[in-house]
Amino acid sequence: MSAAATVDEAYRRCEEITGREARNFSYGIRLLPRHKRRALSAVYATARRIDDIGDGDLPADEKLARLDRVRESLRRLPEAAADDPVLLALHDAARRLPIPLEAFDELIDGCAADVRGTTYATIDDLLWYCRCVAGSVGRLSLGVFDTGAPGRAAQLADALGIALQLTNILRDLREDRHNGRVYLPKDDLDRFGCNLEPDGDGFADPPDRFSALVRFEAERAERWYETGLRLLPMLDARSAACTAAMAGIYHRLLARIVSDPMAVTRTRLSLPSRAKATVAVRALVRRTA
Repeated sequence: MSAAATVDEAYRRCEEITGREARNFSYGIRLLPRHKRRALSAVYATARRIDDIGDGDLPADEKLARLDRVRESLRRLPEAAADDPVLLALHDAARRLPIPLEAFDELIDGCAADVRGTTYATIDDLLWYCRCVAGSVGRLSLGVFDTGAPGRAAQLADALGIALQLTNILRDLREDRHNGRVYLPKDDLDRFGCNLEPDGDGFADPPDRFSALVRFEAERAERWYETGLRLLPMLDARSAACTAAMAGIYHRLLARIVSDPMAVTRTRLSLPSRAKATVAVRALVRRTA
């Protein structure tokens, strides 16, 4: 098999992972031209590998050891890619596009914080975590989009990543709490008199206090969306459509949470596939018209 065929197969493997595992991410990726779509799939597949370690069932020490091995393998490219299709595709993508591979270090730091059960006293503490696990992916994606203005664009990509992660945190409050994770800052919990103690499938907090807490956090996320979406005019049409589709899906999800904060105690909210597709099509039309 030729080297080109091997790389093509590596990209196909990354695209399979992305199509299977990326519930929301894939709707935006589909809007990119082929070379950027393949590159972003390689970024996603690598990030997914890191996330899967953090969310897996292994003992904490083994998770941390595996995260360290991933970190080391990323530093040993291209040697580490010799028999690893995901890393092979990532290395090829980074060779062609200005993808800041060092941002994976931050993603690994954020996953390690999850493994250690880190909690957050203040919003600044939580923003550090959001920048690690979501801002890093935004900056990696920006390398695929290649704006030509990396400084300001990176700041806006970071802001959009924070908005998306805050939305994730609100959506997953119940699931995370039952897994022993609390992300909302203690300052905010104290302010609204909540502690997120489980009670059956929900929380023991009074519904009015819980709803006020969720809406407060949602308003904070909305401000980050307002800042982060300023990135769109800095991108080419297809990259902007990709970003707008992914952000639009989460933004609509945030609106659902605001309309009924208690819904996050009953189920894991998501948009129907048709609604996600509609967001993606509208993003494409608006950015390429």
